[in-house]
This record gives sequence, C-alpha cells and structure tokens, in this order.
Amino acid sequence: MAKEYPASPKAQQLQESKKQRLTYILVVSALCVAFYVLGAWQNTTVPKPAASSAITKVGCDPAAAGQSSAVPSFGSASQESLDFEAHHQLSLDDTDAEAAVQPFPACPLNFSEYTPCEDRKRGRRFERAMLVYRERHCPGKDEEIRCLIPAPPKYRTPFKWPQSRDFAWFNNIPHKELSIEKAVQNWIQVDGQRFRFPGGGTMFPRGADAYIDDIGKLISLTDGKIRTAIDTGCGVASWGAYLLKRNILAMSFAPRDTHEAQVQFALERGVPAIIGVMGKQRLPYPSRSFDMAHCSRCLIPWHEFDGIYLAEVDRILRPGGYWILSGPPINWKTHYKGWERTKEDLKEEQENIEDVARSLCWNKVVEKGDLSIWQKPKNHLECANIKKKYKTPHICKSDNPDAAWYKQMEACVTPLPEVSNQGEIAGGALERWPQRAFAVPPRVKRGMIPGIDASKFEDDKKLWEKRVAYYKRTLPIADGRYRNVMDMNANLGGFAASLVKYPVWVMNVVPVNSDRDTLGAIYERGFIGTYQDWCEAFSTYPRTYDLLHADNLFSIYQDRCDITNILLEMDRILRPEGTAIIRDTVDVLTKVQAIAKRMRWESRILDHEDGPFNPEKVLVAVKTYWTADESEQH
Repeated sequence: MAKEYPASPKAQQLQESKKQRLTYILVVSALCVAFYVLGAWQNTTVPKPAASSAITKVGCDPAAAGQSSAVPSFGSASQESLDFEAHHQLSLDDTDAEAAVQPFPACPLNFSEYTPCEDRKRGRRFERAMLVYRERHCPGKDEEIRCLIPAPPKYRTPFKWPQSRDFAWFNNIPHKELSIEKAVQNWIQVDGQRFRFPGGGTMFPRGADAYIDDIGKLISLTDGKIRTAIDTGCGVASWGAYLLKRNILAMSFAPRDTHEAQVQFALERGVPAIIGVMGKQRLPYPSRSFDMAHCSRCLIPWHEFDGIYLAEVDRILRPGGYWILSGPPINWKTHYKGWERTKEDLKEEQENIEDVARSLCWNKVVEKGDLSIWQKPKNHLECANIKKKYKTPHICKSDNPDAAWYKQMEACVTPLPEVSNQGEIAGGALERWPQRAFAVPPRVKRGMIPGIDASKFEDDKKLWEKRVAYYKRTLPIADGRYRNVMDMNANLGGFAASLVKYPVWVMNVVPVNSDRDTLGAIYERGFIGTYQDWCEAFSTYPRTYDLLHADNLFSIYQDRCDITNILLEMDRILRPEGTAIIRDTVDVLTKVQAIAKRMRWESRILDHEDGPFNPEKVLVAVKTYWTADESEQH
C-alpha cells in the first residue's frame, strides 16, 4: 500500500473537511447560547408601571368615590402577559362546567362584616362558660357561602400611615356605638365623615402615649430588649398603636362581642390586631413568643379556674418577659367606689392573683399607682423549690408546648428548656432590635426546626431580599400604598424581614399543615404571626389587609380542600384595590387565575425572578373596586 504524506491532496482534503465540521459546530453552539441569553433577558425583564395599565378600577369614578388612583399597573407595550390558557376547547353543556366560568355573585349587604368563624348567631349554640361561645366555631359545609363580601356604599381607601393611626372614614366602618359607650374614656370620636382616635382607654384617660411613658419609667421600653408584645382585650388597640413608635410590635386581640367592631377599627388604623378570646383553647401562638404581655381592665378572671389564664400567659411569655396589669384589682384602695365593689372583694382578688403569679415562679417587679408588673424567670432552676410549696398549677406533662391550634388550655406551668447555670436564658438569648431581625434565631441554632440550620437560614435571607427586589419593580411597596400585609405561608419570616425598612407590618401565618413549625423562630426574629388552617376562615374582619402574599400555599392545600374557598377568603379579607402575590407552579396558577377572574380580580402571571425556565411563576392580582348598592342600606 502506498504511503500518504501530509502534503498529498487526499490528506489536505481530509484536513479541510475536519476544519469545516469544527467551524460548523462552533457557529451553531454560539448561536444557541446567544439566543438562550437573549430570550432569558427579554422574559426576565419585568415591565415598569405604564400609563396604559392592564389592571384598572371598574365600576367606580375615583373623583366621585374619593378613591386613590395608586393601583399597581402591569401593562407594557413590549411584553405580553404569559399565556397558559388552552386555545382549542370543546363546547360543554354540563352545568358544572358552566358554573366554573360564571362570576361569583355579590353577597347581600348584611354580610358586609361577616366573620365566618366568629359568627355570633352560630356562637349561641355553644356554652357560655369560660366564653366558649366566643371562640372559633367555623361553618360546616351546609353553612358555607359562595359569594363576594361587599364593601359598604361610599367605601373609601383608608388613610395612609401614620395618619391612619388617628383617623378612619366613617363610611368604611359605619358604627357609632363605641363613640357613645366609651365617650368618657376617649376611645373613639365621630368627627364629621371621619372617626378620630384620641388614644384614650379605660385605664389611661390621659392617652396611651402618656400611659406607655408611665410604664417606661418602671421597665425599659427603648433599649431594644422588648420587641414583641401581646395586648389581651385590646379595645381599638391604642396601646399597640403608640408602642409602634418605640419599635415594639404588639399583637392586639379582642373577641367579637358587644363592643362592636373594635378589632376592625384597630386594623383600619393600620395597627396589628386579630379576633380572639381567652376561653378554653390555647391562644394560637407558640411558647416563648412575647417579650411583654398586657391587660388594661381586660376583665379576664386571672385568679379563677386554678390560674389557667395566667398559666397560658406564662406559656407564651419569653423567659425574662413582663406581665403588666392595670385596672381591677390594682390600686383598689383608690378606685373601689368607682368600680362598685367592696374593699374586701378587691383585696381578696389581688391576693389570689399574687398567689397564682408566685406559683408560676414569677417575681413581682413593682406596683405603682394603677400599674403592677411581674417578670417571668429567665429559667426554671429555682422553680423546683417554689413548686414544693405551690402544688398547683403543676408542671405540664405535654411534650409540645408550641401546639396551639384547637388545643385545650391546661392549668399547668410550661417547663422551660434546660440550662446549665442560673444566669443562662432558657431557650437561648436574643439580640436586641433591630439586629434581632437578621440574627440566626435560637430555635434554628439549637436544631429545633427539621431541615433548617444557620447556613440555610442565611440562604433564606438572601433569597427573600432578591424576591422583594423583584416585586418592587412592579409593585409600589416603598411608597406607603400598603400598610397591613399578610404572609399566608411565612416559612422563616424572610418576606417580613425584607420589608422591615418600609412603613408596613406583616402578619406571618404558619399553616398548621406545614411540614415544619417555624412560627417560634419568626417571633424570635422580632416579628408577629399566628397559626392557621387555610381550609377555614381567618380570624379577622373583611377588608382588613392591603397586601396578601402566598408562597406555594395552594400546592399545600389543593389536595386538602377546595382552593376556591381559600381564594374567596382572600377576597373577603383583602381591601378594594388591594394586591395579592401568589407564587406556585404554572398548573396551580392557571387554576387560581381562572377563579380570580370570577372574583372581579385583574391578574397577570409573571416569570420567576430567575427567569422563564424556572417552573415556578408569580401571579400578581389586584382586587377591583366595587361596593354594595346604596339602595340596600334602606
């Protein structure tokens, strides 16, 4: 066989063929990469608000109704909404299919303040002892309604914070009862078309601000050690309202009772509040949540039922936390005539309360004027000796002190985590506010949350900073448009932490169906929240939140209950022109978007912040403005 040399024509032809093949591969690869990058860049860009908004108010003349026109806009000349609809459909005559596309009707006006799980008519079926009839009692399947809760005629966008602390529109909550019943105590006053909140209360006629100053002379409220508080029997939440300027976030609660709409007034003011009562069930918060608890003539019988209510406060109070009591029986020698009770009766009540507090191993810090303050111990090293004297309440045997959803209260002392010395804080010390918001929570450090360690906590912080930056490109988060925010599946509270520099507060909700309980860590970060089963209604009035955030919530619940009911509940608690951000898979979001359209919401599906190839998408929706017909008022 003849030997081929490099210079031969056959060899040259072979080399040329190899070069052409390599060049072709390189060119095709370069084009693929270029078009991939270009496509990702185009689809990741979120349009800025445009004048030609795809989401507009319907059925409302802003000038006539006094509405703000600050509605988020998602229109863009350069980018269309992602379309996942089927464009080839069969014609169906089935009535169920027809119902699935029909708009939901409006409920009658008498449902305007409907609270499904605190319905007073349903509550009458339950016992009155220990206020069981005022606890949560949700409707059964035969009682569910499928209509949209209407805003009252002439409803107006609430005042922006901080003006909302002092004013609310009368037409939004047309109730004068409290202004008459509590006139002397300065809870609320009618001022033309507005309500005015002077900041008064039953035990602070000089106003909540002066009252809090009095507390501040007895314990420090400004050094960042006290961040989370709970107000039992809050009225219109003036105590919580005036704590906010001291960087203290209070969870205020009160039942739906004869003091009409007190929690609704609180939320209308932009102050955290929830419908609740101390009855037979635990409060829906984990153990060791609050730095301070407060009762100002809240009428809770603290000394009765073996001290069960103070034992519940002990469960949710952090080690070293304070309990503040003003009103009967404190300072009874001065007030017994006004309270229309005998000296002997009031003296006995105070002695009984003092005994219960001692049996919980609390220390009385001070009693001055109308205020009395106790402190929970930092740990239980000394408590064993105290319990030798006080046999009741006993040490709880329950292995999960955080279990609080439909869990019966117990008249027992919740044991604190073990410590090695007297100076150690049980469960771990917390940073002062605001460092506390971004420090690794003790529950994470101690490995109490499965699958979460310090490294994953830090990753979660960065993730939510990125996501909120993405939201800000579309939504007016920073300009005061939103005040009351709810994170419906809060995980570690990263969404709330990323909003901390804005004039908002966040109700962090941890679903009881979640794989892990993170609410305790959220409180350790200095935020507030509650447990919730989203197959049931939330304990709030209609139209009380400006922004709802649902991160993979519907994936959790789509096999547990009808997601239509969850969306109708979101519509109930969302204010007219309020916004919902829903993150989930495309399949889930297309179902959600179809239901949202039936609720008079305008919505759009956006790409994930990492680009179009992430299977998770973001649906942003706005509830359009509409109200009940004025003729229904008559």
